[in-house]
Amino acid sequence: MKILEIIFSTSFGYAILRVTTPILFAALGAIISDRAGVINIALEGTMLMAALWGVIVSAFTHSAWLGLLAAVISGILMSVILAYFSLNLKTNVVLAGIALNLFASGGTIFILYLVAHDKGISSSLKSEVLPQLTLPLVDKIPVIGPIFSGHNILTYIALLAVFLVYILLYKTPLGLRIRAVGENPDAADSVGIGVNKTRYIALILSGLLASFGGAYMSMGYVSWFSTNMTAGRGFIALAAEAMGKGTPLGTFLSSLLFGFAGALANNLQSLRIPSEFVQMIPYIVTIIGLVIYSSSQASKPRKFKEE
Repeated sequence: MKILEIIFSTSFGYAILRVTTPILFAALGAIISDRAGVINIALEGTMLMAALWGVIVSAFTHSAWLGLLAAVISGILMSVILAYFSLNLKTNVVLAGIALNLFASGGTIFILYLVAHDKGISSSLKSEVLPQLTLPLVDKIPVIGPIFSGHNILTYIALLAVFLVYILLYKTPLGLRIRAVGENPDAADSVGIGVNKTRYIALILSGLLASFGGAYMSMGYVSWFSTNMTAGRGFIALAAEAMGKGTPLGTFLSSLLFGFAGALANNLQSLRIPSEFVQMIPYIVTIIGLVIYSSSQASKPRKFKEE
């Protein structure tokens, strides 16, 4: 069958890693904030803002790295705003996150119009693209080489980030504080851990990782910005984090699952399959994955505390 030929090709394996990259970045960011007891619903908006500012700054400075820096700064600012409203002003973090997502959705269109006089795509901006890397020796290995070599530099950073997040959470004092605050903020406060300070740091790190995913969308996956180009990847990342049970390895594997679905959808467009169905595939997989995860959680025996 044609579908099996697509799935078992090296180009499909390459595409999986390519599609997984932005989801993995955002999902790792979701792990850090969730472990601190704060759900970063604003991942979608953070990625969208980062994607836009990366294109704008790289176009005017003619430097992809300055564009990446601008993307990171915009992601951090989005997280600081979320932290301020949810931690200082005691706004519901979910509502604050939704508000930021809506702000990013409309705000990016407005900013793009101001800069490029276009509401749809940044085709008038000659933005830069981050480099691709050819892995020495690896690129010569049959099958493995074509899959793992030649990716954008941010793809390799995303894979490295899986290990870095693990080390941060389980091997550093900051990670211990983040987990302590998430599990029992009152107990953490009683031993001198600044709960709000720790959550601020967690949200900033979360936004930083999500901004890498947004920058990849407009400076690696493609070379331009378009309206709402993240297409729900921030929410898919939240699903990947939930399915991965909040662990770096589990989240990486669940992100690969969604990457597989996205790559399959992209490749099926070459076949005579209705485009509406093809575009639904990543979201169908997300729903199925969450249903399976919820069912497995519900089947676990519950522990009740004795009064």
